[in-house]
Amino acid sequence: MASEREDFSLSGPSHLTCCINWENADHRRSVLACLVMGVYTAARDRHEKREGSQALAPPWWESFHFKLVDLLVDAANLSIFGAIYEYKPSSSHYNDSTGQTPRYVIAFRGTLKKRATFVRDFWLNFRVFRCELHQTSRFEIAMQAVRNMVAAVGDSNVWLAGHSLGAALAMLAGRAMAKRGIRLESFLFNPPFVSVVPIERIKNRTWKLGIRFARSVITAALALALEPKNLNQGNVSEDPFPALSQWFPCLFVNPADLICSEYIGYFEHRREMEKIGAECIEKIATQHSFRGLVKTFRGLLKRLVGKDSEAAEPFHLIPSADLTVNQTRTENFKDAHGIRQWWTRDLHLHSKRYRYR
Repeated sequence: MASEREDFSLSGPSHLTCCINWENADHRRSVLACLVMGVYTAARDRHEKREGSQALAPPWWESFHFKLVDLLVDAANLSIFGAIYEYKPSSSHYNDSTGQTPRYVIAFRGTLKKRATFVRDFWLNFRVFRCELHQTSRFEIAMQAVRNMVAAVGDSNVWLAGHSLGAALAMLAGRAMAKRGIRLESFLFNPPFVSVVPIERIKNRTWKLGIRFARSVITAALALALEPKNLNQGNVSEDPFPALSQWFPCLFVNPADLICSEYIGYFEHRREMEKIGAECIEKIATQHSFRGLVKTFRGLLKRLVGKDSEAAEPFHLIPSADLTVNQTRTENFKDAHGIRQWWTRDLHLHSKRYRYR
């Protein structure tokens, strides 16, 4: 049986269906979140065998004048995890005076709590935690779709969107393109931040700053010690942060969401380190995760004994972003991490641009 959340007429932002202003940040955020919800609902439609007039997914994109071009299917379990949409407004709705209008949107869902999909999604979330999502077939399919669309219609015509696990996919794809100088407009809802300790949940500001400072110093020291050139391990990989610094993905996070809230402190801590004159330390630390450095150390040990090991790049660490924090009170974690919050009206949002220098 379909839930109320899947029915656009009951849960969607119907107030936007007749008047989308693409220059309005609230409208852009709401519509892109709905396109992601369309992927969730399309996957549930397939699972529940809802077809034709019984399908609940189409209103999530058709209400905003989008056409479904293709569905992205996981090769491992044949579940729908993404969709490619084309914006096809009528002449009365089209406004070609703004550069904020998308032409194509590639959207990715997060975890589905269905028996047919949950095990696979849970495994992929585990790969996210280990910074190994780039090694999965789902990412390869997603990345190929992004490359193909950019090659076919141009990078300025392709937007990315994703929620939770889907935001991790979009983040990885966006990073890969940005390294090549192709900066795609990206909307990442509740993107996972891989962190063993959720420092942002600490209430005492002094303790929070102290822990972050100590972690930055330790992380920077480890990063310098493990630099391949210092250990005569051959060529040093090029620093990705300068290439990524002009890419400003739109991140949407909730402070009550343990999965993504660490992005708040990640960016704010840079400002604090600059204030005390420790920006050189933070410039190194902000590019590395402690967990990733431990993994790099293990890899170096394996190479010393003749075993190959690939160092995992922390995909969640990015130099620049437009960060939007939903400061509206949420009742529980499910609401704080849910996609539905991002098209709700009268949200208390705080937005800030962080630029890497």
